[in-house]
Amino acid sequence: MSSNQQVAVITGAARGIGLTIAQRFHAEGYHAIIIDRDEKVMQLCKTLLSGNDRYSFFLCDVSDPVQVKATFDKIISQFSAINALVNNAGIAIFKPADEVTFEDWSAVMSTNLNGTFLCSQACFQALRQAKGSIVNIASISGMRASTLRIAYGTSKAAVMHLTKQQAVEYGNQGVRVNAVAPGPVETDMAKLVHSADIRTAYRDTIPLARYGSKEEIANLVYFLCSAEANYINGQIIAADGGFDAAGIGLPSLRV
Repeated sequence: MSSNQQVAVITGAARGIGLTIAQRFHAEGYHAIIIDRDEKVMQLCKTLLSGNDRYSFFLCDVSDPVQVKATFDKIISQFSAINALVNNAGIAIFKPADEVTFEDWSAVMSTNLNGTFLCSQACFQALRQAKGSIVNIASISGMRASTLRIAYGTSKAAVMHLTKQQAVEYGNQGVRVNAVAPGPVETDMAKLVHSADIRTAYRDTIPLARYGSKEEIANLVYFLCSAEANYINGQIIAADGGFDAAGIGLPSLRV
């Protein structure tokens, strides 16, 4: 690797928004390091991206501190300076609040919150070496409460505050930290689980009247890690077509 090669690490990046983020960094000349815990999906990802030596792949469950340490030790042994860390890995369990078990709650918190904390800690010295940047992927569910998301929404709200805590302390050492909170995004998973009624309801509620694209999220993440965003730190940016801004406004009351 060239000594001036920039490096981006993206967790949960073997598919979906994470993969698109990795591809965005790669298109800008970065060496993109893809972390994911799903071996089967990772193999498909490797096949998709085969033939290019500016990708690296690491299997790791970010909720496991032992795996995180071992993985980042390997990464940093190859790349001592990391320019960008994108904490994208996350899971969701959608159930009514009174049906969520402690095991459900713990699984969501362990990946979404603990994983973000662990990866940031493990990568920090390499980020400081490069005066790099962290982007944590939160969610509009951490800003607006809704049904079936008591664990997921709470975990993402916690990620947002973790972002601000990190921004204050890491910023003193030259590492910026921000978060992106996507609204509904057109992913393969959304296509599978969002019924026609859900899609219509979202479109009626979102002022831009559409889902976001994976590329739009990736563009924002890349911007926040770029030199153009050098004075942006500790911010939570909703990429949601105005969904959060619409608040309790009813579609039937719009002009």
